[in-house]
Amino acid sequence: MEFGIINALNILGALAFFIFGMKMMSDGIQKAAGGSLKKILEAMTKNRFLGVVSGFLVTTLVQSSSATTVMTVSFVNAGLVSLTQSAGILLGANIGTTITAWLVDRLGFEVDISVACLPLIALSVPMLFAKRKRIKFYGEFILGFAILFWGLHELKDAVPKGSPEALQFLEAYADGGFLSNILFIGVGTLLTVIVQSSSAAMTLTITLAASGIIPFEIAAAIVLGENIGTTITAWLASIPGNVHAKRAARIHSLFNIIGVVWMIILISFFVDLPPIIQWINQTILLDNTDILSPDGRGRGIAIFHTMFNVVNVAILIWFIPWLVNTATKLVKSKGEEDEVFKLDYIGEGLLPSNELSLMEAKKEVRQFAYTTSKMNTLIRALVKENESKKFGKLVIKIKNFEEVTDRFEEEIAKYLVKIGQGALTENLALRIQALHKIIANLERVGDIYYRMSLTLEKKRNSKVWFTQSQRNELYGYLDLIDKIFAEVQKHLDAEFESIPLETSIIMEKENFKLEKRLRKLHIEELEKGEYDFKSGMHYRDLFMACEKVGDHLINVSEAMQLKI
Repeated sequence: MEFGIINALNILGALAFFIFGMKMMSDGIQKAAGGSLKKILEAMTKNRFLGVVSGFLVTTLVQSSSATTVMTVSFVNAGLVSLTQSAGILLGANIGTTITAWLVDRLGFEVDISVACLPLIALSVPMLFAKRKRIKFYGEFILGFAILFWGLHELKDAVPKGSPEALQFLEAYADGGFLSNILFIGVGTLLTVIVQSSSAAMTLTITLAASGIIPFEIAAAIVLGENIGTTITAWLASIPGNVHAKRAARIHSLFNIIGVVWMIILISFFVDLPPIIQWINQTILLDNTDILSPDGRGRGIAIFHTMFNVVNVAILIWFIPWLVNTATKLVKSKGEEDEVFKLDYIGEGLLPSNELSLMEAKKEVRQFAYTTSKMNTLIRALVKENESKKFGKLVIKIKNFEEVTDRFEEEIAKYLVKIGQGALTENLALRIQALHKIIANLERVGDIYYRMSLTLEKKRNSKVWFTQSQRNELYGYLDLIDKIFAEVQKHLDAEFESIPLETSIIMEKENFKLEKRLRKLHIEELEKGEYDFKSGMHYRDLFMACEKVGDHLINVSEAMQLKI
């Protein structure tokens, strides 16, 4: 049977169609669900078992273990879930991804669902133009579903029946021995890394097996490789993240690699796999189809994939503390900036006395201010940076810090609300109110710095450059902000009402005068043609943003004097 370049391109095109449909379907349901997916993950991570359930449910819903792992890594990065909690979610995602194989086998091969694709497209396209966003997102989901199964239909037609001559060499390596299994695990890993979707790789594997091109043993080994290949998504998602995000990605890799190692040793030397899968198919699923025949291979692969992941989770769920410790040792912290978000003084346990609780909250606020002050240094570095790659990393880092400021405010505010639910003296109530005001101002400072980074990024993308004079003025303003931060830190280190505001008042006036001087100078230099309008617009936005940062920081010092 001849197999040429056109056949290969047809297969690749059909696979691309399938991947596009899956991405659209996954994105649509995630948008439609809104914060529900996050709430599921946050609510069901109190222990490792609930974490597994939440990971399974979310992955089943969005039909993408990659989406779940990326979401989990981002949650760890933001401090929403701990490493231990993330391990449970990632284990559950591995079970959830097995649903894809069953959908492909049941709907793709046993039912010709492609006949419903055009009606589904007819239904979904008008929904894309709806005014209500949720209807639009559900339209995306339905359209993605239709394209996915249309792509699967095309993939079945594109793959030749029987073993074409170009692929007959595979039979020489299909003896099922250890080296043969290792080879095809490598093929599955590489395939998943290339297509960036374990679901797409699994679909292609099932299609090749059902078409008689690869035997069941080869397909099983490729499936194991796909379990390793899918971990690359978490790795990529963790690259811009903090040390905790990187550790979560390593946990995912460790889990899948360890599972593949014990399974490959088992099926290479100790267990004859096909009889076990055949027994499960006949006894549990009440299906007498031979899983070694082309008609039964899709079912056999789905059973094997599910069995492997369920057993692997059942074993390794007891070793989550070890996985966390190993990942921690593998990824060393580079220091404070790498840790980014970590509540050091307040937790989820029982509150101590109101006074002690307030002391803990104040220490956390002090850490919040220190973390926020780092953004001033990052903005200064961003103004100076000329190299594209380093510039991009700085923008990502500032965005991460902005997310951290959001998280700081949310967690500290929740803790303050808990304190406020008890019996309070008038002075204690005032101090709680002051801390609420402080964290709100610090969070706004984080937002301003993030907007400044976007302004600088937009300026760079537009190929607009500052003059040396503009740079020097910005450096001078950022130096003033550093001094204001230092004064704020003094206030937060001291007791409420203990430090006079004279210095802060002087700095507040200096901040106002500097912004006023730069605004006047900016207009004069524009009229003289010292720099063009675009450069001036970005420059103005930045020094006005600096003035707002100064204002918010002065508000922090005033709040420490209980001037609410």
